[in-house]
Amino acid sequence: MRHVLIRGSIGLIWLIAAIVCGISGSFQMMGLYIVLAGAFVYSTYITWKKEKNGKGGR
Repeated sequence: MRHVLIRGSIGLIWLIAAIVCGISGSFQMMGLYIVLAGAFVYSTYITWKKEKNGKGGR
């Protein structure tokens, strides 16, 4: 489960970076960071779902 927490934390960091870019007015970078945050949150969800159903790699 540790890798799920790490992926979620990385997604949260990208989301915070997107908010900071939005506040400073760099909207192109904000869009990139939102996409990266979404990718990490989605991969975290998929990994968590596999772990929950007992289909994890261990």
